[in-house]
Amino acid sequence: MTNEPQTVELTRAVEDFLKAVFSLQGSDARVSTNDLADTLQRTQPTVTDMAQRLMSGGLVDYQKYKGVMLTHAGQEIALRVIRRHRLLELYLVRELGYPLAEVHQEAESLEHAVSERFIEALARRLDDPQFDPHGDIIPAADGTMAERHLLPLTDLPTGQAATVSRLRATSAEMLQHILDRGFALGAQVVVIARDPFDGPITARIDGSERLIGHTAAGYVDVEVA
Repeated sequence: MTNEPQTVELTRAVEDFLKAVFSLQGSDARVSTNDLADTLQRTQPTVTDMAQRLMSGGLVDYQKYKGVMLTHAGQEIALRVIRRHRLLELYLVRELGYPLAEVHQEAESLEHAVSERFIEALARRLDDPQFDPHGDIIPAADGTMAERHLLPLTDLPTGQAATVSRLRATSAEMLQHILDRGFALGAQVVVIARDPFDGPITARIDGSERLIGHTAAGYVDVEVA
């Protein structure tokens, strides 16, 4: 006799947990409870308890000492939450004039309060966009996601033209630091020189020469022209 999955209420904590697993797991990889605890800013026992509860609900596969991965049902929920979050970020920037460095926390609160009907109306209002204001892919309503081939600015060969296509910084301060150096989405970039031993990178951005530290450059993804 098989055990039927228990019904899990989709609270903010549950949605945040599933979203964090999706963001961390990569391709068919398990996520450690330590990494989840760091991302969610929760204790490891709290994360382990949530993993066990969501496993009973059929949303994750949890193995002690091996970590967590989403089931198909868990991934569907995670993608819906990510879709809500990224559409809200785009709306806040495009329609309400929010600075890019401020939209993440606002969308974090809103994503748990709005209905699916509202989100689909928002998507139509925004002409069904593929990317949020950070350059992250917005999952389609059916959960599919477009493919992109990006590389970090730190790996861009010297002299190779590229376009700034994604800003991965989660810290508002780091994101603003990158923007202040001219690395906005859509900017044309060419690396001119690199200081050795992970030193700063000199780049030409839309014709202007700029300097950016190696750590900050690692959060800038580009698409080769």
